[in-house]
Amino acid sequence: MMATCATTRPPYNYTAEPDPRKQEYVLGPSDVLKITVWKNPEMSGDAIVRPDGTISLPLVGDLRAAGRTPGQVRAEIGQRLATFIKDESAVVTVSVTAINSYRFVVSGNVEKGGAFAVNHYVTVSEAMAMAGGPNRFANPDEAVIIRLDPTKGTRRIPIDYPSILNGAHPEQDLPILSGDTLYVP
Repeated sequence: MMATCATTRPPYNYTAEPDPRKQEYVLGPSDVLKITVWKNPEMSGDAIVRPDGTISLPLVGDLRAAGRTPGQVRAEIGQRLATFIKDESAVVTVSVTAINSYRFVVSGNVEKGGAFAVNHYVTVSEAMAMAGGPNRFANPDEAVIIRLDPTKGTRRIPIDYPSILNGAHPEQDLPILSGDTLYVP
């Protein structure tokens, strides 16, 4: 009688991965903002986050938007406008009207791999569905999310896709972050 060798992965702490759906949206290049300065329509308008991560506004000039939340951008606009607008009722609002910076890649043995750009966060199972699912040559139980983390470097997050589908490991159905690659060997 021979013992079967099963390959097991080391345990992974999926709860430590960030969930961007639970916090304020972080702006990126190509996102479109609607900026409103109450009682000052000439100061209001749309702004597109440029590839360098900045936006331009009358009187305010250029300010960094990429990597910041709409709330942070609103606070800086209000602070800069306080020099020019003495009316304390000049309330500034910043809303995101188009999310264009959220992009990710699904590659490997899937039916329709490629780069995807959508206007809302998707999970592993949704990204896999967008790519048409695993093809007949795939090992979907050995999928990985390749995540570029500026503080921790490149990480490989193991994903057992069939276990997500059958409900055995729903914690692995992580949100895909902008810049992630979901790879199916």
